[in-house]
Amino acid sequence: MSEQLSDLHALLGQLDSWTYEVFAVVSLTLVVAYLASLLLRQLHKQAERSSNRWDDALVAAAQRPLVLLIWVVGFSWAIEIAHQSSDVHLFDAVGPVRDVMVIWLLAWFLVRLVRAGESIMGGEVEASKTSLDETTLQAISKLLRASIIITASLVALQTLGYSVSGVLAFGGIGGIAVGFAAKDLLANFFGGLTVYLDRPFKVGDWIRSPDKEIEGTVEVIGWRQTRIRTFDKRPLYVPNSTFSNIAVENPSRMSHRRIYETIGLRYDDAKQVEPIVGAVKSYLQQHPEIDADQTLIVNFNSFGPSSLDFFVYAFTRTTNWVRFHEVKQEVLLGILAIIDQHGAEIAFPTSTLHLPAVQSFLEKQEGES
Repeated sequence: MSEQLSDLHALLGQLDSWTYEVFAVVSLTLVVAYLASLLLRQLHKQAERSSNRWDDALVAAAQRPLVLLIWVVGFSWAIEIAHQSSDVHLFDAVGPVRDVMVIWLLAWFLVRLVRAGESIMGGEVEASKTSLDETTLQAISKLLRASIIITASLVALQTLGYSVSGVLAFGGIGGIAVGFAAKDLLANFFGGLTVYLDRPFKVGDWIRSPDKEIEGTVEVIGWRQTRIRTFDKRPLYVPNSTFSNIAVENPSRMSHRRIYETIGLRYDDAKQVEPIVGAVKSYLQQHPEIDADQTLIVNFNSFGPSSLDFFVYAFTRTTNWVRFHEVKQEVLLGILAIIDQHGAEIAFPTSTLHLPAVQSFLEKQEGES
């Protein structure tokens, strides 16, 4: 009996020993994680005060992954202590799981850093401090994030004992079957890649297609589809493969906007047509918002049914849609003022009715009287 009590006492003593160690490790992990969180918060505040935004991004990206890394290391250490005093085979997986978690936390940190860098570079693009445009920036960011995730997955598989070369070989064989099953998805992917490489448009451009009912402002260019905001503020989602089969106009890249108007004068003002045309042309050549180096035509054009028509063909310096209409309004009002100065009027549809019998009767009555 005394021997059994002594064995039980020894077992309890051993149990107490590793239990205390586990408790100490968990407590230490809690304290270290708390201190690290406080330190990172202080570093973040200090980084926000500096003019360099990259240190803000680095600290912000490291905050959560670093704290979780401390917890992963601490708990794995505590489980290893428990494993040394126990024969539970489940604890054998602690090492590989810890390694995989470390790899994914590192990948998470890098992905967060890439996202923060994209945000910083996006601000510089808006401020025109870099030669990159937003579309190229998004493409580079997505490629970097995809590369980080793929690399982390391969390293994690290698850590778990899987042969990376075997995985790649299987991917090459399975890629054929996947290609047939997901041909539309792949077509959209390569369509998006073509948009990124050829850059027929970028985020913020106004585009339209004469082949499809597509018109609006580009908001997002994704790997599968592009989101366009139409002018009535509805989102339009277009698969990227569509852009490989249609013509796309990009009015945002026009160099000038065109004014093309036909103006009709009355037939009673036939003698004023030539001086009015000359005055209008001189007016446009001297207008500060009209680019006289571009094609500028003001000519009498045709004999209309009820008007003598001349047309105005000119280009504005601005390409802004709102400003263009302001300039066009100013030009048309100026032309109207020139017509008024010459004592002429704008024609409107009229008809002249000839009645010979009535006219001869009236003339006969006037002769008899």
